[in-house]
Amino acid sequence: MGRPLSNSEIVFTPAARAAQAERGSAHSYDKRVAEGFPDRVTPELTAFIAEQDTAFLATATKDGAPYIQHRGGPKGFIKIVNDRTLGFADYRGNRQYITLANLSENDRAYLFLLDPGRRQRIKLWGRARVVGDDAALVEKLFDEGYKARPERAILFTIEAWDVNCSQHIVTRFTESEIERALQPVRDKLIALEAENGTLRAELARVKKNEPTPP
Repeated sequence: MGRPLSNSEIVFTPAARAAQAERGSAHSYDKRVAEGFPDRVTPELTAFIAEQDTAFLATATKDGAPYIQHRGGPKGFIKIVNDRTLGFADYRGNRQYITLANLSENDRAYLFLLDPGRRQRIKLWGRARVVGDDAALVEKLFDEGYKARPERAILFTIEAWDVNCSQHIVTRFTESEIERALQPVRDKLIALEAENGTLRAELARVKKNEPTPP
C-alpha cells in the first residue's frame, strides 16, 4: 500500500509537476507546494460560497471516465456543514443519475465555483457522498421557498482548495444583480420626471400670466 498523497500532490500531481518543470514554471509553485493548500473553510471561502448560485461538480467512474454536472439554486445554496464539509440539497432532475452512480463507486470529486460578476473562481478537490436517508439533513440544506423538490443531499469533504486567477473570465451579471444596479437609476429618473412636470406646470402658468400657487 502506497503512502498517502500530500495535500500538494492532490492539486499538483507528479505528472503536473513534471509538466511544470518541462515548461519552466515549476519554480513559481515551489513555495505553494512546500506550504500546502488550505483544506479548511475560511472566512474568505465562506463569503465566496454565500454569493454563489451555480456550481460545477466533477466526478468519475471507477475506471476514471470524467463527468461534470451543473448544480444550482438560490444564492448560497451550498452550505457550510463544518470546517471541512460543504453540502447542498440535490433536486429532482432528468433522472439520469450519472453523478450518483459515479459516487457509488468512486468518491473522488471536484467543485468548480465561478463568479463572473466579480471575475473570481475557486476550485476545490475532495471526496463526495450521497445521503438519501437523512430527512433532517436535507431539510437543513434546502432553501425555504425555492420551487424545487429536494430528493437527497450531497456532502463534499474538502481535501484542498485554491483561488484561481481571473484571467479570461468574461464579466456577466445575473438578472437580479442588474435589477439592483438599475434601481438607483430608475429612482433618479422618477425624481427627474416629477421635477420636470413641476417645471413644465410652472412655465405654463408664467406663459398665461397666472400667479404661482402658494
